[in-house]
Amino acid sequence: MLRRLNSSKLFADSISFDIRRYNIMALTETISIPLGFIAPEFNLLDTISGEMMSLNDNKGECGTVVMFICNHCPYVVHIREKLIELALEFEPQGIQFIAISSNDVINYPDDSPEKMHLLGTEMSFPFPYLFDETQDVAKAYHAACTPDFNLFDSKLKCTYRGRLDDSSPGNGRPITGNDLRIAMKRLIQSEPIADDQIPSMGCNIKWR
Repeated sequence: MLRRLNSSKLFADSISFDIRRYNIMALTETISIPLGFIAPEFNLLDTISGEMMSLNDNKGECGTVVMFICNHCPYVVHIREKLIELALEFEPQGIQFIAISSNDVINYPDDSPEKMHLLGTEMSFPFPYLFDETQDVAKAYHAACTPDFNLFDSKLKCTYRGRLDDSSPGNGRPITGNDLRIAMKRLIQSEPIADDQIPSMGCNIKWR
């Protein structure tokens, strides 16, 4: 069960004047749904390699992180380097990271597959960066914001749908990745992951 934070506290603690330029009305949290669902299969274009990739072909031996991100969202830009760091740390331990962008590229051309490719190669993403052109995959995963995280076990059963950590643009807190890190460590060690999870927060997915 995702734990909701007081909205006024979020605005007071997390949103600086600079972030208000990014359409504050679009601030969105991960949708609360029961854990334990099986990850929906997909077959999407990996904008880095140019190949089609499926979930089953890319799932990790121990677990899989399916995260919905995009190029332009300031909440994603804020944590991109930490996502790379975590992927490099945990992939050798059997957890595979998969990034998906589902944004409407007509109205948000910075999220086009071509620019996804440029960003992924420039930053040397150690994970696939998939383009969900129809937005069907985002809907199947009940994705709502960027970033939006899902951690699945070896049988693709969802164990975590919370935030990366308590850092967001403008709140001055260090980017640690601790919330997701703790969940991944517990998964690797076959320890229970708490149901009381704080939702991720960011820009809404740009639906067509």
